[in-house]
Amino acid sequence: MTDALRIRPLARSDYGEWLPLWDGYNAFYGRSGATALDADITAMTWSRFFDAYEPMHALVAENEGRLVGLTHYLFHRSTTSIGPNCYLQDLFTSEGARGKGVGAALIEGVYAAARKAGSARVYWQTHETNATAIALYEKMAERPGFIVYRKMV
Repeated sequence: MTDALRIRPLARSDYGEWLPLWDGYNAFYGRSGATALDADITAMTWSRFFDAYEPMHALVAENEGRLVGLTHYLFHRSTTSIGPNCYLQDLFTSEGARGKGVGAALIEGVYAAARKAGSARVYWQTHETNATAIALYEKMAERPGFIVYRKMV
């Protein structure tokens, strides 16, 4: 990436460039075609980023006037701390931006937002087969060893 890489909050005017990144993220995790997210979910996700009452936030990576990455994160309460915890829910970079520091810069942007919000902890998860992301994450944070369980109800 060039020195022009900038991490900034998502703007309403970014929708046209955010959507292909969001679609790429979902396709990466198998949510495309017959298993694609419902359009209502994408619309609601987008609207939450601009609702002051929502705990959801978004940052984008911009390089030479084009969006090349996104991250979505949210704050929530915890039984083990007074300040909020920050969950980094989504992180994605365009194919051409991979391996060029964009993901790390987005994570650092979330760290800065968490500190500003009084959060002492940022955490996230990835699929065990996402070796490229895991290589980055091993440099950016510690792996605490927890296993995720889920059940659709």
